[in-house]
Amino acid sequence: MVVLAASITSKSGKALVSRQFVDMSRIRIEGLLAAFPKLIGSGKQHTYVETENVRYVYQPMEGIYLLLVTNKQSNILEDLDTLRLLSKVVPEFSASLDEEIICKHAFELIFAFDEVISLGHKENVTVAQVRQYCEMESHEERLHKLVLQSKINDTKDVMKRKANEIDKSKIERGKLEKGGYSSLQSMSSMGSIGRMDASLSNDMGISSGNTFGGGSGFGITSEVDNFSSKPKGRPSAAVGAPTKGMGMKLGKSQRTNQFLESLKAEGEMIVEDVRPSANPSKAAAPPPTDPVTLTVEEKLNVTLKRDGGLSNFDVQGTLSLQILNQDDGFIQVQIESVGNPEIKFKTHPNINKELFSNENILGSKDPNRPFPAGQSGDGLGLLKWRMQSKDESAVPLTINCWPSVSGNETYVSIEYEASSMFDLQNVVISVPLPALREAPNVRQIDGEWRFDSRNSTLEWSILLIDNSNRSGSMEFVVPPADTSVFFPISVGFSATSTFSNMKVANIVPLKGGAAPKFSQRIQLVTESYQVV
Repeated sequence: MVVLAASITSKSGKALVSRQFVDMSRIRIEGLLAAFPKLIGSGKQHTYVETENVRYVYQPMEGIYLLLVTNKQSNILEDLDTLRLLSKVVPEFSASLDEEIICKHAFELIFAFDEVISLGHKENVTVAQVRQYCEMESHEERLHKLVLQSKINDTKDVMKRKANEIDKSKIERGKLEKGGYSSLQSMSSMGSIGRMDASLSNDMGISSGNTFGGGSGFGITSEVDNFSSKPKGRPSAAVGAPTKGMGMKLGKSQRTNQFLESLKAEGEMIVEDVRPSANPSKAAAPPPTDPVTLTVEEKLNVTLKRDGGLSNFDVQGTLSLQILNQDDGFIQVQIESVGNPEIKFKTHPNINKELFSNENILGSKDPNRPFPAGQSGDGLGLLKWRMQSKDESAVPLTINCWPSVSGNETYVSIEYEASSMFDLQNVVISVPLPALREAPNVRQIDGEWRFDSRNSTLEWSILLIDNSNRSGSMEFVVPPADTSVFFPISVGFSATSTFSNMKVANIVPLKGGAAPKFSQRIQLVTESYQVV
């Protein structure tokens, strides 16, 4: 098999990402990709088309095509296997499958394609290995960073000691200047210590010309001024008044900042102290870029019985609005949803309930009052709904676990069955295990697995469950244990469609003119999904 190129194109044939594995000019690959949409028919998926020279093996993925261009002599079964692996790799490196996000992560996708295909031939790798190779984790790099950080910390300690020494010398110099050293140094006559003692023994009176000082002024510190210039009995200003500006100060001094700046100018790396905030905030979600953003989110709470049956099924949904500019707040939101009588809606108190009931339009009771702008998080909640059911057919994913003890081993077989209602993404099935020293012996699995020794759980991961893998199984072996140890089983996944099929159809401006551009985010997530 020889893969000429692996590409991601739009529905119109525009090349978003393309990696060529043979010598091929840009004009030729663009011509091949531009001709591709004209060759495919409607209503086909996971198929191929051929021309006189090449074969296109492709797979539609939402609004894009994942495409392999091969020669006609290649093995189509291997081509399809390569295409399937690439279809699992692409969502790993691109959070969304729209054109903007694909172009943003173009280089990551090209690196991942290189790990899957080498010189036109498929490598024997898994999705987890591709992720690991692209991350390029290096023990030597981490060790180098630790050594470098240790040197930086040592340098910072030395800087602090030097800064403290500078501050102390500054304080000492200030005391000498305030204590009269400057004025004494300018006088021509200097008295002796013996004459000062004799004078002090006399009624504390000092005749004119008697002063106190040292030869150089550094050996002795004094706060006694010239008494001859002041009336007898009046306290000296230098003795009685506290020295200004000499109190204890907190924080960095100006001299310390100058010292740090001088080190920076010499090319030293300075790491400033970062004090932890009293109220650390959560990592904020990426801010919206469109003037109006609407988020449809449903949270799923399901409890399944291990022997079959449904104990709890609860769906809670919200429709939230985010507006960047206040001028775009004079709008109404036209929505669409399925007419399911089990779904109960509840609007915000400021929403016109009659307008919503009759026309499925969310608008303010007061048309002159705009929706608020600059809301944090997902924005302002306009609509909530809830769905509860006892019908097991509404469950998107069922799990069957069959543990059995045989001799000195416990065999555990787990299988999943997914409903055709949703394509589930990032599925993780966590199975509790007894306390183990080593990882369990996984004999068969559809997907990937990871052993969490700290929590003693086995995590079964499936990147995508669609029409190609609605069911799957895993079998592993552990030492003998009670069968109840393997419960409760926790499940997590997400989907890009919801039970209510809630969508925003249109934005209606209230003050005329063109409606502001809007985007919508739709997702179904699990809040609590267990088999007990």
